[in-house]
Order: sequence, then structure tokens, then C-alpha cells
Amino acid sequence: MATRKLARVILGLVIIAFGALTLFLSVSVLLDLFGIRERESPYVPAVVVANLIASLLYLPAGVGLLMKGRWTARLLAMAVVVLLVGAVFLALHIAAGGEYRTATIGALTFRTLLTSAFYLIARWALRASVQPATHLHP
Repeated sequence: MATRKLARVILGLVIIAFGALTLFLSVSVLLDLFGIRERESPYVPAVVVANLIASLLYLPAGVGLLMKGRWTARLLAMAVVVLLVGAVFLALHIAAGGEYRTATIGALTFRTLLTSAFYLIARWALRASVQPATHLHP
């Protein structure tokens, strides 16, 4: 049981940090802050928006893990779906001949797989431990 609690707390803090970093980078690209847009060009707006939405799901999911919120896994599942939709838009963008960085494909794949792992670990960490039934014999 202590292993699950430790995993839950560590994962919650990691997800919050990851969400904050993702939020900062997404907003920086969209609003052209700190010259990040130029460094990330050419960027695909749909992917940046998907990352932004996912970051807004990561933050409460991380807090939910710290608070043992059963709804946490749903938020992470929604983040996976958002990233998959972003991947579809990236594929359509590429098929239409739009400019993109090859690294975008790898980064989106990594983020989607990492978020899927977050989801699976969160489900495990929040799963109620099974207590053996005790039967009293008269």
C-alpha cells in the first residue's frame, strides 16, 4: 500500500510539473513570447492547441492524484484523446503539404505515449486495495 501512495504522490508532482512546462511552452508559441515561436517554427497550430488543452488537463489531474481523486484517470484519458486528435490534424496538415518540423511527429508521439503511461499508472495508484473478507464463525 505504501508503494501506491508513493507512486501516486510522485506521479502527481511529475504531472503538475509537466503540465506547467507544457502550458508555458504552448502559450509562449501561441503568443510569441520569449522568441520561442521563431525557435519552434514552422509550428502546426493544431498541435500547439492540443498541447495547450492537454496541459490544462494535466494540472488538475496532478492535483487529483495528490488528493486521491477517482476522476483523475478520466482527465488523463481525455488528454490522450486530445493528443490523438492533434495527431490526426498533424497528419492532415502534412498530407495537405503544410510545413512542419520532423521533430513535431516524435514529440507528439512521445507526449501521447507518456500521457498514456500517466493514465495507466494513475489507475493503478488510485485503485482501491483489496482487503480479504473476514468471516466470523459463531
